[in-house]
Amino acid sequence: MWNRRYALGALAAMGGLNLLPARAQFRVEIAGIGATQLPISLLRFRGEDKSPQPISQIIRADLERSGRFRFVETGQMFDETGVPGYADLRNQGSDAIAAGSVTKLVDGRFDVRYKLWDVVKGQDLGGQSLAVVAGDLRLAAHRIADAIYEKLTGERGVFATRIAYVTKGGGRYTLRVADADGEGGQVALVSPEPIISPSWSPDGLQLAYVSFEDHKPVVWVQNTATGARRRVANFRGSNSAPAWSPDGHTLAVTLSRQGGSQIYLIDKDGGAPRRVTQSLAIDTEPTFSPDGQTLYFVSDRGGSPQIYKQAVSGGGATRVTFSGNYNVSPALSPDGKTLAFVQRQSGAFRVMTMDLASGTVQAISDTNDDESPSFSPNGRFVVYATRSQGQEVLMTTTVDGKIKTRLLTSGQDIREPKWGPYGR
Repeated sequence: MWNRRYALGALAAMGGLNLLPARAQFRVEIAGIGATQLPISLLRFRGEDKSPQPISQIIRADLERSGRFRFVETGQMFDETGVPGYADLRNQGSDAIAAGSVTKLVDGRFDVRYKLWDVVKGQDLGGQSLAVVAGDLRLAAHRIADAIYEKLTGERGVFATRIAYVTKGGGRYTLRVADADGEGGQVALVSPEPIISPSWSPDGLQLAYVSFEDHKPVVWVQNTATGARRRVANFRGSNSAPAWSPDGHTLAVTLSRQGGSQIYLIDKDGGAPRRVTQSLAIDTEPTFSPDGQTLYFVSDRGGSPQIYKQAVSGGGATRVTFSGNYNVSPALSPDGKTLAFVQRQSGAFRVMTMDLASGTVQAISDTNDDESPSFSPNGRFVVYATRSQGQEVLMTTTVDGKIKTRLLTSGQDIREPKWGPYGR
């Protein structure tokens, strides 16, 4: 595993990466049992056998991965224009059913339609029609899964959001953006030099990251739609660990321009940085609180790496983590109530969560080489990189750790996932 998480500021450790090649595809394995699961039936969409994407399978995989649903098989066959056999579905134990169709239009696009029914109440819960090009069929399926999820749980879904991650293969480092299930990946940047620390802007239109293409770590910002990019922090020494402020105007970065690694704020377009932390230690891995008023970060000022917090306006830092002697990689839930981080336990590295109100800490992973936890925008899931069955993989877990999804990589490796925001 990459030593960046083991030694603060060890950027040169990128040479030890062994990551995912360009054409690797993801499959999904799900482990764990949810405490309560809603029984639902999902019919195969009419016409999807002629579609480039298996729409109903994508929807089902999304909903299964959430841990909130249990699928009930039924012999009924109809599309969004039909009427369910409510009595039979109730006898089979289903509380809801969804059906739909995929039709190719004369202009080459596909019309994807679905409808959802409440079986218990015998009610039509409405549906949706999406006309998309072939390349957006997966996105259409994810949006339908989001709609079903929200209608039945009352919470916003995240299946149509994206993740960014870094791979290495054939001597090249690649920054990639993919669907939240790991599929549909697109290349944002390829370089013979290391790329690390991707970070999404709050509107999802830009990625900040660190590239070594100038033969030193430099912070860049790139437009995800156009590919246009700019250097934001290119000072003497190391420029690393970018994190966006919630308003999207500012980046927190780790700079060694005055000697030791300290945290600074800098405008998203560059300019003069303002120093935030004032210590003789290594301060790094900043992340903003949702209100933008506080920075959480890692520091070894107490003798071992721990997570601290400090007001963006300055002042003294307060230690946050006390369980264990090595805690790094802080990530905050969107509501600011939960902290995820990586803790070393007897040589193993586990993803932990802390309830910031009570201080209660729990492990949510069952692997031993975890790194880079990142919350989904609804706060329900955490994605992280780890080693499983001898492979470097991405894993997602529900925030309670009960439902885990392994995103397989065909024996190859992958690094530094960052879950993107809503707004795609």
